[in-house]
Amino acid sequence: MRDVAFLTRQPIAHRGLHDGNNSVWENTLTAFERAIAAGYAIECDLQYAADAAPVVFHDDDMDRLCNVKADIRSKTAAELGLIAIGGTRDKVPSLRALLRLVKGRVPIVLELKGRQGDDEGFTSSVLEALEDYKGNVALMSFDTWLLKELKDLECPLPVGLTAEGTTEEEFARHRKAMAHGLDFISYRIAHLPNPYITEERARGVPIISWTVRTPEQARHSAGNADQITFEGFDPGAGEN
Repeated sequence: MRDVAFLTRQPIAHRGLHDGNNSVWENTLTAFERAIAAGYAIECDLQYAADAAPVVFHDDDMDRLCNVKADIRSKTAAELGLIAIGGTRDKVPSLRALLRLVKGRVPIVLELKGRQGDDEGFTSSVLEALEDYKGNVALMSFDTWLLKELKDLECPLPVGLTAEGTTEEEFARHRKAMAHGLDFISYRIAHLPNPYITEERARGVPIISWTVRTPEQARHSAGNADQITFEGFDPGAGEN
């Protein structure tokens, strides 16, 4: 059985330890370095660049983060490495650049952002980049076809479902995804507690919540999940 204990040891900084995109922007090397310095794990998003390289970026469109009218998948990783995020010195990083920065100092949770019918080679490119990495990494996605591909490729790393919902119909879809042999679940904090997650926790499946933005939400998560994915506050503040 895969070791997933690292997923719940420390709070997970959502898209790195950014400051709400004021001076430190999400999914940048600066945000990741700040998370490492604070001792937090890192959650970030992976997109698939035009040259079949995984890059760290959330949106499909580049307008919000880069003021560029383009699809993230229309650019190569090298081209993206020249494009500023939020007008700062940070550029769109590749997965390999993220791994070179972190060097195993904190765990990384990678969320793959898929497009059904247009993801050929995405999962294998991610696994190739991670092949020689020395550090704790987990992979997750909303996109069940990517999760299935990762399992079919015999991914040696923990693989989890990113999910939300409060209806039995949604829970049935989650159970179908978990039947692929997934290792953990990342669930929307606003939809906790619910019978499905209670069921999974009883089975021993680790649950991390997203996105926790206040100490009050963190306290709520503590009773319903095993760790938080946070932004906008310091979950370690006030601790002795």
